[in-house]
Amino acid sequence: MSETVSVMLFVAFPYVAIAIAIAVSALRWRLAPFTVSSLSSQLLESKKLFWGSIPFHWGIVLILTGHIFTLFLPSTVSWWGGEPIRLYAVEFTGVALGLWTLFGLGVLLYRRLTTAKIRVVTTPMDFVVIIVLLIQVISGLAVAIGLRWGSLWAPGVVVPYIWSLVTLSPRPELISSFSLILQIHVLAFWVFVAIFPFTRLVHFITFPVMYLTRPWQRVVRMREVERV
Repeated sequence: MSETVSVMLFVAFPYVAIAIAIAVSALRWRLAPFTVSSLSSQLLESKKLFWGSIPFHWGIVLILTGHIFTLFLPSTVSWWGGEPIRLYAVEFTGVALGLWTLFGLGVLLYRRLTTAKIRVVTTPMDFVVIIVLLIQVISGLAVAIGLRWGSLWAPGVVVPYIWSLVTLSPRPELISSFSLILQIHVLAFWVFVAIFPFTRLVHFITFPVMYLTRPWQRVVRMREVERV
């Protein structure tokens, strides 16, 4: 990969994606606050939604938590992976969470493709975000399986790359010189960041942040309310 392409993909594009995410999210909050919602389709179909939404939401949140932990405490992650039994536990957990998330995404995609009522309320962006997330999760699994022991090498490759962007001293060579599957995984993340404020997933940033701790939301018909 040439230096110019490397800079465009792993420096310029990430900064543009972050700028879009911040600016559009702020504008959406300011100009169209009622669209900052998951726009629940539970009333139209609930069984497949349950089997898709739970694995996807919890899986992606736990994976993201692990990534953030590595970002801020890389030495701790490296120390933890220094013991074989702990390293195997981390690797197994990461793959298991990735498969769990992939299952949830698959169910959600199947639901939108096969349920007539859901297809009516599905937008092109719904399919775009699912496809991007599928690429992200599948490439992440490929990294975990094909480039094993990520807790040992990620603190010296991915973490310095991210912090180089934060400190405005980018080091794209850390990613561009690594495996193609890792490059795809990183690029898919920046694509997701760029499209995030245009999707219904923007409800993740609603305040107060009680999305994961609040009781399960149940959408009911008016007739059910009247009977009660």
